[in-house]
Amino acid sequence: MHVSSLWGDYSIGTFGKNAFEFIDFLVDCGFSVWQVLPFTVTDEYNSPYKSFSAFGGNPYFVDPEILYEKGYISAADLDGCRQNTPYSAEYKRLAAERMALLRKAYNNCTETDKVEAFISANPRLDAFCRFMTLREQNGLERWQEWKSEEITDLETLRMWKFIQYEFFTQWAKIKEYANSRGVSIVGDIPIYVSDDSCDLWENKELFQINEKGYPSRVAGVPPDYFAEDGQLWGNPLYDWDEMKKDNYGWWRERINHALTMFDGVRIDHFRAIESYWSVDSQATTARNGVWVKGPGIDFVSAIKQGNEDKLIIAEDLGDITDEVRALVSESGFPGMRIFQFGFLDDGDSIHAPHNYIKNSVAYSGTHDNNTLFGYLWESDDAVRKRTLDYCGFGGGDWGGATPLLLRQVFACVSDLAIIPVQDFLMYGSDTRINTPGVADGNWSYRVTKEQLMNADRKFFKELNRIYKR
Repeated sequence: MHVSSLWGDYSIGTFGKNAFEFIDFLVDCGFSVWQVLPFTVTDEYNSPYKSFSAFGGNPYFVDPEILYEKGYISAADLDGCRQNTPYSAEYKRLAAERMALLRKAYNNCTETDKVEAFISANPRLDAFCRFMTLREQNGLERWQEWKSEEITDLETLRMWKFIQYEFFTQWAKIKEYANSRGVSIVGDIPIYVSDDSCDLWENKELFQINEKGYPSRVAGVPPDYFAEDGQLWGNPLYDWDEMKKDNYGWWRERINHALTMFDGVRIDHFRAIESYWSVDSQATTARNGVWVKGPGIDFVSAIKQGNEDKLIIAEDLGDITDEVRALVSESGFPGMRIFQFGFLDDGDSIHAPHNYIKNSVAYSGTHDNNTLFGYLWESDDAVRKRTLDYCGFGGGDWGGATPLLLRQVFACVSDLAIIPVQDFLMYGSDTRINTPGVADGNWSYRVTKEQLMNADRKFFKELNRIYKR
């Protein structure tokens, strides 16, 4: 469950008291891992997978109640940002109001020295704060169109530093509490960054761009189960030859940064490390891209240095070849197995639980999938029958079959089993958080405290006990 989906009163889940309550809830249910989505600033479609920075934190996660407790905002300010609905993130309202609240909090901050010391110790965050300040000075234009890169608005720069200090300070307390209660937190690293990002602005030589700073080739994936024209992501591609010159220094910083914030990470779209789908930047779909060799095991060896004891999950989904499978195996990273993919045809899929291996992470579904109940509802008769037969469903109304499916995930041999919160609640497709290839209407799902507390906690506690999870 992403932080944005946490319950609370302020239009989106935050790093406040409810995050601590959720950790207590996980412990009570016998869970020991909480996986989240990227913590980065979201794009115009509210996606955390295309951000202004791979390092900077999302301002919306800074908890208003903590700011109030510090005396940075008033009770009236706090009341003024209470949400209209608890069921979805109110992104339009957040975009219109939240930064003004954070600016007011900055103006009342009494920890200036701590803020400056924190930013000085984190050069990538300092660069992000400078980038966001310059972006505002240049009328929110893309960095390729900026008229000036001289910072004149020092107050905005200091505000961004304050936001990042609050973000990382608040999160560190949550992680510390989770670990103290035996809960590990797994983060998520998007494979690519945005072309309108601090990462590209600060490291132009590391990307495939033209003389104006725009991508010459962009990322995506070929046609697949999710999208018949493929997915045209539009992210700039890395210049892996250039990155290799300093042993992938930028990537090593990125991995180390993430493994400071989290106990483990999932590397999104890991197959691009073996070969990546390269599309002309002028193309309108990803259909006519080409496969290009990635950095392979050299890259893996570089990011593992110093992190040998950390959990790094390879998201090895999509168009997977023998070469990709060999790289995942050589890396030693656990790959992913998705229960919903196990029954799409009548073959012996690696995603059917009897084919799982110990060094893997089993999922009922990911943030890109339908919910389990939604999958059953929307599958054709043959897929549904294969799924239900596999789980020993006795026939009749299959509306209550979700627990049987979930049991298969918990019972498998994979070292780690993860279910989305929507599957914990056994909800339908109206609660899915993302539909790949569809720009609008994603990333807004939120759970309420009542929904969680009224769920069948005993069922999951028993599954965790029985299968030694």
